[in-house]
Formats: sequence, structure tokens, C-alpha cells
Amino acid sequence: MAAARVTSKGQITIPVRIRAALGVQAGDRVEFVELEKGQVIMIPATRSVRELNGMFRGRRSKPLTVEEMDEVIGKRASESLDDRS
Repeated sequence: MAAARVTSKGQITIPVRIRAALGVQAGDRVEFVELEKGQVIMIPATRSVRELNGMFRGRRSKPLTVEEMDEVIGKRASESLDDRS
């Protein structure tokens, strides 16, 4: 398990092993998703939105609500964490 200390400014240094696993480098963005109270995952947000254009065309006719999106993200993140155990 990797650990980091929070500074007085609320900053942390992501350990090298974690940065490598996520494929993030200096200047990259990461997003934090709360799965449940006290459990948060960090996701690299390094891809341009333009790269996603057309990726899911025709896969769903009805748009998802924000709540449905949050539910799917949480479920997939939990599955991902389970796979690592």
C-alpha cells in the first residue's frame, strides 16, 4: 500500500509507483470520485475530450441522467478495485 501526507495547503505528492500505475506525469490532471463516505478513487484525466468524439456513437439512444452516470462509475470503480485484490 502506498501512502502520502497532506500538507497544510491540502496538497499531496503521489508516490512514484502510483504515478506509474496510473500513467500520469507532471502537469497531468486526475479526478477524484467518491464511491461512498470515506472511500475515494483517483482516475487519470489525461485524454483530450476531442479523442472521445464518436467513440460511443450508436451504443445508447437515451441519454443517461447524472445519477445514472454516477452509479455506473461507482460500480465500475468498485469492480476495478475488486480485480486488484
